[in-house]
Amino acid sequence: MFLKNRVLPVLAAALVLGICGCQSAYYKTMESFGYHKRDILVSDVEKARESQEEASEQFKSALEKFSALTGFNGGDLQEVYERLNDEYEESAAAAGEVSRRIDAVEKVGNDLFEEWNTELSQYTSKKLRNESRVKLSKTKSRFKRLLAAMRKAEKKIDPVLNVFHDQVLFLKHNLNAQAVASLKSELGGLETDISRLIQDMQKSIDEANAFIKELKNS
Repeated sequence: MFLKNRVLPVLAAALVLGICGCQSAYYKTMESFGYHKRDILVSDVEKARESQEEASEQFKSALEKFSALTGFNGGDLQEVYERLNDEYEESAAAAGEVSRRIDAVEKVGNDLFEEWNTELSQYTSKKLRNESRVKLSKTKSRFKRLLAAMRKAEKKIDPVLNVFHDQVLFLKHNLNAQAVASLKSELGGLETDISRLIQDMQKSIDEANAFIKELKNS
């Protein structure tokens, strides 16, 4: 219990350093407790994967709410607007978290590979240096595939959010049947866009799982 009480504040301080941009101090603090860039990268990839899973569920929920509005046949449109606006804001927050997590993955990954490459020169054994170089190349290649999949899914988010925002804004100023008709005309394209977004997110999640497994087992 004593050790736990001492470790948690230091790790919290390290997190603050990372958020504030003091990356080198953050790494040093984490390493003093046995958490190296490799461990941090695995953790960040796991968090990015979770943020994409949560975002996928949120976009599904928002689509369901928007779809339900097309069957609106009377009632309080102000209340409907407030519910849809809440869905939009939650979707935007989930999207922001996805981007933040991907940025963290890219930063730590690049720092890890830079450190790894620099340390190759420290080997006195040519055999071990070559083995490490090969492993670095394979891991870096896998990481590039992961990052590309994450960024591809991320690019699909803004177009969906833009449609959500437009419809919520239009509904805000047109609490009538015209607003409902506008949403109906957009619904088909919105469903397609969200379906593609979720598919790309799932591919990214699968890449994250494969990368984590490879890094933990190597």
